[in-house]
Amino acid sequence: MSKIKHSMWYLGLVLMANSVLSQEQKRMGENHGLLSDPKWQLIDDFEAKDSVASWIKADTKNETKPFVAKPQVTKRRTEKLKGNSNSYMLKKAAQEGVIGNRKALTFKALPQIVEVGETYTFYTRINVAAFPNNHAFGLSNMDPEDIKKHDYNAFEATLRVTDKRESSGLKNTGALMVKVPGGYANVKYNLVNNERDAKPLEPGQWYQIWYVVNNAPKKQGGQTYDVYLQGGEEFPEQTLVYKNASFRMQREWPLTYFLINCNTGPHDKPYGNGGLKYDDIYMTKGIELTSPS
Repeated sequence: MSKIKHSMWYLGLVLMANSVLSQEQKRMGENHGLLSDPKWQLIDDFEAKDSVASWIKADTKNETKPFVAKPQVTKRRTEKLKGNSNSYMLKKAAQEGVIGNRKALTFKALPQIVEVGETYTFYTRINVAAFPNNHAFGLSNMDPEDIKKHDYNAFEATLRVTDKRESSGLKNTGALMVKVPGGYANVKYNLVNNERDAKPLEPGQWYQIWYVVNNAPKKQGGQTYDVYLQGGEEFPEQTLVYKNASFRMQREWPLTYFLINCNTGPHDKPYGNGGLKYDDIYMTKGIELTSPS
């Protein structure tokens, strides 16, 4: 994408983000009342019945046989959680038994653009519906057409959940992963003492994730993110599990979209279509390690 094209698209996105934020604030006032903690800006909590309609969905490498049009599963679901009704988004590359959807993209514009030089904290709750699977989510600084074109390379700050076997023969464990130069790394159980890798995420358990994203230029120590995790038996309290993970592409552009991708794997070596649940996706300027209200 040329600098001129990116600048024109970015200006349009600024205007769109302001409009989206105004509409979201109005919806929150109508459906939930005002947030008690105004620091956090809502990306999506999936409580609105039409919430998933606000996400762009694209299956850009659909090799399903027999061919299935629009194979990805991206649906709003509701559950009882501690006696209360809770809605979330379930994401799967395809229904069980369908193989060959290699790029199941789902993305939504951020309500606030993260400018170059800024630090923001993002908060997301996730729940592994089932293994085996292959999921990635995080932030992009590309426009919708370029996200579709670049898929994984549209990511910058990236979190990954998978137990698939890599082409190198390495078998991933299902632990939460971050991007590092040359690949991915499992988050740590005790980062301070550089102890073992974290255990696999427990299916059926909700985890809270805080990722502090530094969008400063690389020469200023940016294009990095720190990750905090809470949930399951292993992390009963909020814990710093990785520091200075790397942006994937390090373009040094404003961050504009929340991006999700998953992949069934190829026909000869399928990864599995286990789903990942998403809920309560928020962002706020600076470093903020409280939970949104």
